Amino acid sequence: MTTLKKSSLAREHRRVAWATAVGTTIEWYDFFIYANAAALVFAQLYFSPLSGTAATLVAFATAGVSFVFRPLGAIWGGYLGDKFGRRAVLVITLTLMGGATFAIGLLPTYASIGIAAPILLVFCRILQGLSAGGEWGGAALLAVEHAPDGQRGKFGVYPQLGAPAGMVLAIGMITLLSTVMPNGDFLAWGWRIPFLLSFILIIAGVLIRRNVSESPVFAELKEKKAESNTPLGQLFRFHWRHVVLAALIFMGNGVGGYLLVGGYITSYATGAVGMDRNTVLLAVVVASITWFIFTWIAGPLSDRIGRKRTYQIGFIAQMAIAFPLFGFINTGSFPLLLLAVVLLSFGQGLTYGPQSALFCEMFPARVRYSGASIAYGLGALIGGAFTPTIATYLFSTTGSTASISLYLLAASVISIVAVSVVKDRSEEPLEIPDADVAGRDSTLSVETQRAHS
Repeated sequence: MTTLKKSSLAREHRRVAWATAVGTTIEWYDFFIYANAAALVFAQLYFSPLSGTAATLVAFATAGVSFVFRPLGAIWGGYLGDKFGRRAVLVITLTLMGGATFAIGLLPTYASIGIAAPILLVFCRILQGLSAGGEWGGAALLAVEHAPDGQRGKFGVYPQLGAPAGMVLAIGMITLLSTVMPNGDFLAWGWRIPFLLSFILIIAGVLIRRNVSESPVFAELKEKKAESNTPLGQLFRFHWRHVVLAALIFMGNGVGGYLLVGGYITSYATGAVGMDRNTVLLAVVVASITWFIFTWIAGPLSDRIGRKRTYQIGFIAQMAIAFPLFGFINTGSFPLLLLAVVLLSFGQGLTYGPQSALFCEMFPARVRYSGASIAYGLGALIGGAFTPTIATYLFSTTGSTASISLYLLAASVISIVAVSVVKDRSEEPLEIPDADVAGRDSTLSVETQRAHS
């Protein structure tokens, strides 16, 4: 290969990587703006007939509703992505997410139109869920399938960076507005600004994504006419164990992540502990930056020490912080709150950075979009969807955060067991042919395969 061609390929790899990072950042910005608005204002503005804990529970539940629709978004996005290509689906999902977010910024409140207000809010949240379900798999595949040999973790980390980066943008925007605006103005109209600004970000994201090339793996499938006409049928017939395992792996990360970024810690620290809202938001911003850093580190680290070992270190770290987490927060001390969320974000980064590479390696090319997306959507549903709601319920019924810590610990244990039985395929090619289509699950370890034989 000539030096000129190598340089051109390197530029293309970087362009694709940053396009996936920018797109997922915008998508997660939209998603987290809602989660934090649910924690801070939606209970008062859209569920005012309810009181106290009930209003907060319902507000968090509307955030969780989108996760119910993620698997559906993953099904249609995966089908289209496996049949027609990765890039086109990414443009569609980004546009859908942006439109729903912008619409939320214009919604009247319960005081203006009554019960129609929360109904419209939930509808927009459903659209966000459908979009998010189809988004991640396409971004992950585009980054990983473009990656050079031996660097799938390094390049696959870019779409993963979108979540912490989007969180920093979302929290930063809300913190800025709530700091410079009187509380009454923020509650009356200031909270709408971050939702409305998403319109500009979406236009930029769509333009960036339209200018990247299609995945070379999918291009090979098209050239050889090997794309599947029934990707879902093949997936659930031959690779259902892959889907279950990947979903369980993501579950532990989801529970920890949505305690942090789903609004629960913000709600708990400002409500039950009585800390200042802007102080808590600042701590979550710092934790999101820490999450970003360790996510970035974890991707290339998994190329060197393996996906499984990187995940295992991360889940062990998350298990270690499960009980100290709320002990630190309950002190009401800002330094200890900051220490708690930063330690949690360390484990989050190590169990999030390698995800694109691991999930893509778990499925053969012709069903990869469907497999990775559906597993991701199911994992988010069982691990992240209603984590803030469950945590709120556990605390209100037990009067103790120990039950929440036990919930986090249990999810982490399940995930570390699941990732430990996955076969390492980091050295195997992603291209077709996929010899395991009609055989046993090639992503299971030898020991697990024997147990099923």
